[in-house]
Amino acid sequence: MASTCAETAAPALVVASVSLGRSRPRQPDEQFVEALVPIPLPVASPEPAPLPTLPALAAGIGDGVLFDVGRPDAAGRVTARALLRALGWTPGLTLHVDVVTGAILITPAVDGAHVVGTREELPLPAAARHLCGIATGEPVLLAALPRQNRILVHPSHTITAVLADLHARILGEPS
Repeated sequence: MASTCAETAAPALVVASVSLGRSRPRQPDEQFVEALVPIPLPVASPEPAPLPTLPALAAGIGDGVLFDVGRPDAAGRVTARALLRALGWTPGLTLHVDVVTGAILITPAVDGAHVVGTREELPLPAAARHLCGIATGEPVLLAALPRQNRILVHPSHTITAVLADLHARILGEPS
C-alpha cells in the first residue's frame, strides 16, 4: 500500500508542477462586472463656516462722507479734485476757512477770503496749518460732507491717535 501512495503521489506532483508552469491566456477585453463593484456612497460636503459680520453702523454715521488723502505743498495748497467735483466746487469758488477742534473746516462763502485754485486745489492758510500742526508734505485726510457742503481737513497725527485707540480696542490692549 505504501508503494501505491508513492506511485499516485508522484504523478500528482508532476501534474501540479506542470499546472503551475502553465500561464492562463490573457483576455484583453476583461471588464468589471458592475453588479459586483460597489458604487461609492456620496459624501456630503461639510457646511462652510459662517462669514464674520461687521457691527452695524449707527444711523447717519458715514452716510455720504467721501474721503481723500493729500499733501499740502509749500504754499499750503492741497489737491482735492475728486472731492471738489463731487461737491460741485469749481475753480474760483470763494471759501471760508476756519479751525475747529484741531481740524480745518472749509465751506463755500460769498464773502470768503480764499478761493478754489485753478488746478482744483484747496487753500490751507499758514495760520490754520500752524494751529492744526500740519507741516508741508505731511499727509492729511480730507473728508467731504456733501449734505452739509463742507470739507474737513484732518492732520495725520489726529488720524494716528484715533486709529491707535481703535486698534487697541480691536486687539484688546490698553491704549
